[in-house]
Amino acid sequence: MPSNSPTPAGGPRDAADTPHGPTGPSPRDPSAAPRAASAHPAGPVPHSAPAPERADPLDPKPSPALRERAHAASAEPAPRGYRAVFAVREFRAVFAAHLLSLLGVVVSELALTVLVYDLTGSPLLSALTFALGLLPYLVGGTLLAGVADRYPARRVLVTCDLICAGCVAVMVLPGTPVGGLLALRCLVATVSPVFTGTRMAALTDILGEGDLYVLGRSLLRIVSQSALLAGFGVGGVLLAALSARGAITITVGTFLCSAALLRFGTRSRPARAGGDRGGALFKESLAGARTVFADRRIRALMLLFWVPALFVVAPEALAAPYADQAGLGPAALGLLMCAMPVGHIAAELYAGAVLAPRVRSRIVLPVAAAGLLPLLLYGLRPGMVLTLVALALAGAGAAYIIGLDQWFVDAVPEELRGRAMTLLTAGLMTGQGIGMALAGLAAEFLPVHQVVAGAGAVGTLCVLPLVLEVRRTAPAHRIRTEVRDGADQHMTSG
Repeated sequence: MPSNSPTPAGGPRDAADTPHGPTGPSPRDPSAAPRAASAHPAGPVPHSAPAPERADPLDPKPSPALRERAHAASAEPAPRGYRAVFAVREFRAVFAAHLLSLLGVVVSELALTVLVYDLTGSPLLSALTFALGLLPYLVGGTLLAGVADRYPARRVLVTCDLICAGCVAVMVLPGTPVGGLLALRCLVATVSPVFTGTRMAALTDILGEGDLYVLGRSLLRIVSQSALLAGFGVGGVLLAALSARGAITITVGTFLCSAALLRFGTRSRPARAGGDRGGALFKESLAGARTVFADRRIRALMLLFWVPALFVVAPEALAAPYADQAGLGPAALGLLMCAMPVGHIAAELYAGAVLAPRVRSRIVLPVAAAGLLPLLLYGLRPGMVLTLVALALAGAGAAYIIGLDQWFVDAVPEELRGRAMTLLTAGLMTGQGIGMALAGLAAEFLPVHQVVAGAGAVGTLCVLPLVLEVRRTAPAHRIRTEVRDGADQHMTSG
């Protein structure tokens, strides 16, 4: 299942089932780092160094060489930054599953678009196949959000992957009509926000609620952005070697492998909301949404995720007409599509690997406020080089999200975390779809370069009040807490 952006887990056993647990203590154990008292990152969750080599119990007097190796192992510092995240065995399973399912989604989207066009010869239906990957997010994220808290996380994640594998398997059947293909595409997109929100919430169980969680989310986002660069290339290679149905068949295996990794590579934990409860799921999901949006702080943070994404998609949505109006060739169009993801990946890697947690927190509001300003360069009708620079800088502006992740997880109560993160995902994807549609509509009446520049200007005016609201809702004790906890004493390194 993906995890967008800015991308698309529960078993029947209870929390005592620990054979597949991480190498360190579980965040639910008393020995794990407690929840931060403030709505601000409080530094990385402690992660113990590897256990030193022990002497053979049958040999109470080990050799000097063995004692020296044991001493060196015990003196080895615990990994930090992204290395510390990969040191957690459960996260490695989640990361690999994310990579496989994301490749499956990207390849299946491309192959399905080609298949629909081959069957119908209709550009409209072919384009609609892509659109159906965004539209159901709002429905699934709103009406099914309760699944993320009602059932154990591992069960939800595995079930979602199996549903996707089943849908894709039916797509491969020669007798499946075009209407059936589009309906199956909608079903996959409907469960995507449930999967992504559940996984986001489950990461707090696997990595804790501090800096390891922030860096883990960062890694999953980087993979999602990288998929934009590599996924369609892989799909193109597969389509060159196989038929559209053959390429789709391969994605069945990626979803099944993802389900297996999650089932056998992560622990079974109880549901956040107290187990499998009765009552209407839709009603519970809507009640959770009302509770989330009723909180002024959570609402402001969620909008700060959504609103910049609504406007920043304009240059990508209009890349083809912009290249045509500027007289640029296909190669230039490819560079325009790659520039923003490259800027995002580079900035997020830098923020996660070099900046301390408190520094990441300090740059959230300034970078969010200025992140859309590079799009104003489009108003000058710049050449190819300056256009690429503007896109890369706009992509780099997304680095504010890495600090915003910590604020969000601190602000949301644990029993609402799955629903809140499912809503966050659904709103983010829906907003991007709306932003693309509005940009296309505006380009029917205005030159493309003016539409993109206007998106930067209007977007900045919309973000500034949100920045002020987030600042106003910040707990008064946040600064005192971060100084007391020494959150800035660790410089993370990847």
